[in-house]
Amino acid sequence: MAAVPLDLLDRIRALERQVRELAGRAQTRPALTRINHGAVTIGEGGSLDVRAPGGAQILGVGAFSTGRYGVSMAREDGTGVALEVGGNDSTASQMFRAFARGSWPDPIVMDDGYADGYLGRPWVPIPLAPGAAVTVSDWTTTHAGSIWTQHAVLAAQWSLYAPAGTTAEARLMLNRGGTLVQLGDAITAKGKEVFASQRFTPGVHGLSRGDTAGLIIQARRTVGTGAAVAWCQGMWGANTTSREEAD
Repeated sequence: MAAVPLDLLDRIRALERQVRELAGRAQTRPALTRINHGAVTIGEGGSLDVRAPGGAQILGVGAFSTGRYGVSMAREDGTGVALEVGGNDSTASQMFRAFARGSWPDPIVMDDGYADGYLGRPWVPIPLAPGAAVTVSDWTTTHAGSIWTQHAVLAAQWSLYAPAGTTAEARLMLNRGGTLVQLGDAITAKGKEVFASQRFTPGVHGLSRGDTAGLIIQARRTVGTGAAVAWCQGMWGANTTSREEAD
């Protein structure tokens, strides 16, 4: 039998050892602590769940327990959810919502859950300059202001006072490019103050996000000799509360 050089045997043994090491490594799951130069895909209903040592979820991405998909971020100090996109709430659609500490599920910032493209919260006050008392029978402007539309709903609270023996009317008008359109019904006061609280939706005011328009309160005296006074209690941009308000 021909002699086999010892260095060749050593090489064969080294190769066998390397093959065994490779085979062992192939059966060992590597630690997935870093991904360089690549994308991570979690599909088919999967999710990413990051939790604090005490078990509270800090970050959730993907499928929630209701089957909805979204992102939820919470505070590790136990003061609750800080931000959600979509989320577990079946009524939240794919809203963006931000929460103050301890305020979940009542958001302080959100888009409108039903009217796409509009701001939901915070509500934004619409300033109207004060006007004067009315003593004539013609419609007279008592308050006027401009709005840049951010919300789907215009929430209006206003009132009209007429002294004893006097009757007056007031109405809320929208001015778009010089064309006046009445919003809702006029109110009538007879010897007292009458309050109006109204919500005007996109189907009524016709304003899209970013549109500009003017808001005007007008009043007139119809009976008597007293001075009627119209008051603007407040005008706000507000969120819708149902799908019907968004349509």
